[in-house]
Order: sequence, then C-alpha cells, then structure tokens
Amino acid sequence: MHTVDVSGLKIAYRRQGRGEPLLLLHGGFSDSREWRAQLEGLSDDFDVIAVDCLGCGQSDDPPRGFALRDYADCLAGFLTALGMDRAHVGGLSFGSMYALVLYRFQPQRPRSLILAGAYAGWAGSLPPAEVALRVQWVNDVLDWPVAEWGPAFLATVYRDQTPTTVLQEAMGILNDLRPSGFRPVTEAFFDADLRDVLPRIVVPTLLIYGERDERSPRHVAEELHAQIRGSRLLVVPDAGHGINTEAPEEFNAAVRQFLSGLAG
Repeated sequence: MHTVDVSGLKIAYRRQGRGEPLLLLHGGFSDSREWRAQLEGLSDDFDVIAVDCLGCGQSDDPPRGFALRDYADCLAGFLTALGMDRAHVGGLSFGSMYALVLYRFQPQRPRSLILAGAYAGWAGSLPPAEVALRVQWVNDVLDWPVAEWGPAFLATVYRDQTPTTVLQEAMGILNDLRPSGFRPVTEAFFDADLRDVLPRIVVPTLLIYGERDERSPRHVAEELHAQIRGSRLLVVPDAGHGINTEAPEEFNAAVRQFLSGLAG
C-alpha cells in the first residue's frame, strides 16, 4: 500500500505497472483489494492505480458534511498528488457513481471512462421504491455484524457459479468494513441522481455489464448507453454484478482493447 496526503486527508492506494494511468474506483462495502486481478492483469501495459475511497480500506474517513463536490475535488487532488493531470478512470457499481461525480465537477480529469455494473446514481437509474428499499437496507445493515448480512449481500453481487476463493476474498473485505467511515459516503452518494452528467460526457466511454447482473440490470445498461454519446456497451455472458472478479479475463481484455484503441 501507498498513501498520499490530500488537503489533510490520508488516501491509500495500490499501484502496479507502467504506462498510461488507469485509476480504478471500487464498489460499495469494499476497498482497493477487489481490483487485484486488474492490478496483476493490466499492469504490463498500464499504470494501474486502485484507490481506497474515503471511509474505506486504509484511507481516512470523510469529514463531517462532505458533499459530492468535495469527493470529486479530493479525487482530483489525489491525481495531482501523484503528479498527473488526467487519467483513464474506471469504476465498479458505487465506483461508477464516483467516476460520474468526478466528471460532473472535474470534467477535465478523466481521459476516458470505464463504467462497470454502473448506475447514474441509484436515484438516476432505479425506481423510487427500489431506491428507498436499498437506502433503508444500507442504513440498517451498517448497524449489524457483517456475518448476519454479508453472505446474502454477496449472493446478489456474484452469480452462483462464482469460485469459492472469490467469495472468500470478498467476505474478507466486507469484514474490514468501517461502518462509521462508510456511512457518510452512503449519505452523500446513494440517493444521488447523476443523469444530468450522462449527455455531457464527451470522453470515450466503455460500459461493461454482466448478463446476470441483479443489482444493475440490463435496462440500466441500455439507458446509460443511450444517454452517453458514442459509448460502447459490452455485456459479458453469464456474469453477475462483480464482473471484474467473476470474469477477470473478459473484463481485462475489454479494458485493454478499449484503451489500446485510444492510444495516440
């Protein structure tokens, strides 16, 4: 792990490889460890940087009252601290929301976007009743031991044929969740509507979804694809929501092909 200071906040990250920078933003209830297959599989061609978002992993908790713009500015400050103006930015699930928030407030920073299992915010992609259920569920489970809800949650993230080693690693990450740190993140992000960002995106964008994704189903993918001009949509057969760990070979190949096509 590496750390940098951004306006008094410690940001932890993993970094591997050389080449054009690829910044990866993890999903909810997770941290940078979920990008292990990308750190290992893409570092031959890219400078892969997987960050622990505020409130997660080894990064500091967000300050009280941190708003979406503050999260975007912090991520932009992180890139500056690493000596880079721009990067390819990828996000999974919650991380896709973070990538869109970065684009909303710091549109000059992403060179391209890779959005996996993505939403335009829950409120921007799901019916209001579903949003209310999810927000209430999050508020509840953050007060419960992970052992009581973790396995059922992971069953909605991964398809039933997912290797045991992947599930064990995901459960290990869940067990390190800091509810006090992640709760402010959920309050800022999980009822956000980011649909306004989509038609403003002018950088190359790749959308990657699993065919069996229960949390961000096909109609969400189609809506983002329709609203982001020139975007590419890839649906990976028989994969679920945790596509980067369920189908790492397909995910990495898609990212490599997409980014290689932007070279020069």
